Amino acid sequence: MAEAERIIGTPDIPEAEHGADGGQDAEGGGQDAEGAQRPTGKRKIAVLFGVALVAYALDLVSKMVVVAKLEHHEPIDVVGDLLRFNAIRNAGAAFGMGEAYTIIFTVIATGVIVVIARLARKLYSLPWAIALGLLLGGALGNLTDRIFRSPGVFKGAVVDFIAPKGFAVFNLADSAIVCGGILIVLLSFRGLDPDGTVHKD
Repeated sequence: MAEAERIIGTPDIPEAEHGADGGQDAEGGGQDAEGAQRPTGKRKIAVLFGVALVAYALDLVSKMVVVAKLEHHEPIDVVGDLLRFNAIRNAGAAFGMGEAYTIIFTVIATGVIVVIARLARKLYSLPWAIALGLLLGGALGNLTDRIFRSPGVFKGAVVDFIAPKGFAVFNLADSAIVCGGILIVLLSFRGLDPDGTVHKD
């Protein structure tokens, strides 16, 4: 009888333990999945603001040097007559366009910064983090000029100095904005969303 109880009862114990362990493993797996997902999103946000900070710092420092050393001086030839540094003040948008709408461009730049900051909460894609970081850094760079440079707050003229032959004069902030925009277009064509979702047609 004892032998029969042992034979019959023994399988019940491993099944119970296996069920308990299996439930814990499944739950633990879900927790691990969530745990892995959250830091990933935080890392992408860190990349976004890191790229933005680098782009903003490079633009800010370059403009300070240009204003101190190049403004009101003769242009400097960098690559023959193909590329030169020529300091100018631009009240318009990128590449000297729309000088009569300085305040409008200031409002647009502010709106871009707000949208990017809100979008960052749903960011799980590294390429999108880099693209948005470039846009954010460039927008902040030119917005700083519009707020703090003459002729006044929200009407300030942006410092431009990169002058390729036969092209408009621009700065590093403009370059960051254009590069970020191009990257966003490419990501959109590939069907990659900021949250990491890939759409295949």
